[in-house]
Amino acid sequence: MSYQLTDFLPTTKKEVDLRKWTELDVILFSGDAYIDHPSFGAAVIGRLMEARGLKVAIVPQPNWRDDLRDFKKLGKPRLFFAVTAGNMDSMVNHYTANKRLRSDDAYSPDGKPHFRPDYASIKYCNILKDLFPDVPVLIGGIEASLRRFTHYDYWSDKLMPSILFDSKADLLVYGMGEKPLLSIIDRLEAGSSLYDLKDIHQTAYLADNVNDCIAGSYGWKSKKLVDHETCLKDKKAFASNFKHIEIESNRYDADRLIQKNGNQYVVVNPPFQPLTQGELDASFDLPFTRLPHPKYKGKTIPAYEMIKFSVNLHRGCFGGCAFCTISAHQGKFIVSRSKESIVNEVKQMVKMPDFKGYVSDLGGPSANMYEMRGIDMEICKTCRKPSCIFPKVCFNLNTNHTPLLDVYRAVDKISGVKKSFIGSGIRYDLLLTDVKDTKSNVSHAEYTKELITKHVSGRLKIAPEHTSDRVLKLMRKPNFSFFHQFKQQFDKINKEQGLNQQLIPYFISSHPACQVEDMADLAVETKKMNFKLEQVQDFTPTPMTLATEIYYSGYHPYTLEKVYTAKSKEEKLDQRKFFFWYKQEYKNDIYKTLLKVNRVDLIKKLL
Repeated sequence: MSYQLTDFLPTTKKEVDLRKWTELDVILFSGDAYIDHPSFGAAVIGRLMEARGLKVAIVPQPNWRDDLRDFKKLGKPRLFFAVTAGNMDSMVNHYTANKRLRSDDAYSPDGKPHFRPDYASIKYCNILKDLFPDVPVLIGGIEASLRRFTHYDYWSDKLMPSILFDSKADLLVYGMGEKPLLSIIDRLEAGSSLYDLKDIHQTAYLADNVNDCIAGSYGWKSKKLVDHETCLKDKKAFASNFKHIEIESNRYDADRLIQKNGNQYVVVNPPFQPLTQGELDASFDLPFTRLPHPKYKGKTIPAYEMIKFSVNLHRGCFGGCAFCTISAHQGKFIVSRSKESIVNEVKQMVKMPDFKGYVSDLGGPSANMYEMRGIDMEICKTCRKPSCIFPKVCFNLNTNHTPLLDVYRAVDKISGVKKSFIGSGIRYDLLLTDVKDTKSNVSHAEYTKELITKHVSGRLKIAPEHTSDRVLKLMRKPNFSFFHQFKQQFDKINKEQGLNQQLIPYFISSHPACQVEDMADLAVETKKMNFKLEQVQDFTPTPMTLATEIYYSGYHPYTLEKVYTAKSKEEKLDQRKFFFWYKQEYKNDIYKTLLKVNRVDLIKKLL
């Protein structure tokens, strides 16, 4: 497939001139390299505005250190500047769980680091506001979305106000941006100014007067959160906010949230109701080239290499895991693409010159939630629970895997496809729950067998996260007995089919509620199962997760009870060592740690 420069959104004045445009409507600044693919938010937003007839340019990874020519080169847009830090929060992108600077960046050419600043959204917005004070700025993406309220920032180890304050952006879009963006464009084209838009779902802005907020409530109910100044002084009060933030982020018909900071108010309008299947299909069916921009010719962008032959089947996740931001950004309601849209994308992929016949992932936030929703949606519309599967699978959840199997089989029939793999995480508790519906239960067994026999590339990664009941309960993850059951099925099917495949479990240390004894039990449990762990991670607090609120405050937002969390480097290292009990260099330290916590019984089992 051969593409011209004009098949991509323009990134330079020369590329704008190639299109014979004399004025741009929107200029989009992104912290990522420009990859014209539906897995990259900046490309989706750019293509969406283009489809509405707007003249859009994208400035990927602008240089913020020099004379700022990247910010000036395209001049002023007619409507607004748009800013996103990229597909990741810039601080997660830059630093490890130990706050060490990373030596690479998967979203940059050749994986090189330092192509974006810390707190990229704030930096970009501040530069634009200084250079073009009369042009409105719209901010969105993961970084802005998850920092829309007072939040704990792990890297500075302090509470930060809504990103609207430090960025000086005029309007913030949170979550997946198609619906709010299209509403904004409609209003602007009808003559409104971005400064005046206060009634669009899924947006946030600053108000000078609380009476203005209430007067302009547009029929929404409003909840007042604990104000920023109180949060700074009272960790328990700060923790209490999160319950309301999480509930309203996931409700079908949510309330508006208002938080005072000084003499201003952060107003966060309720989210839009989920996209329809047709709307999601339309987003994926935009004319993406599926390639990095030609400016990166000869360079490799690791994040692109990882997903270039993968297909995203749905949005949203109803797992509600305490450490995860997916539902905070995408919501808990699953929106699935049609089988036709998925098949069309794979057919487009097959035509790519370097496609060798293998689809690397037919997945999503959780691979096996495709087409799952409430049996009675009226019950879902009044639900306030953050998870549909914790502490157990909801009686009202349709867990039938047949539509997903239909997609797998349709993809595997496409000429040019040799095999399709599932690289995204599997929720095995969905497969192991008796839901009292014969068709669904049959589909669970059928899916498990088909997954293991046809869609595993030698190793299947799954995420039990821990073995301790106490830790798993706080994580909102199923009991470890589910992992045992799944492993038994995995081993049985492999034996029956003459396959030699591995399960690769993923675990987290230093998560809130996790103590040294829990890690010792984890080591003992996994040793008994003959695992030498590879996929492990220290808990990293990221904005707007339940676990992060607990890490900072010491309180559970829903109960306001105290929860222990390992914080010091020594505590974290003591926990992490248990992953590697089999390494000689850690055995003496583990022995001393178990003596210190009076768990001599575990020394024999482990060492």
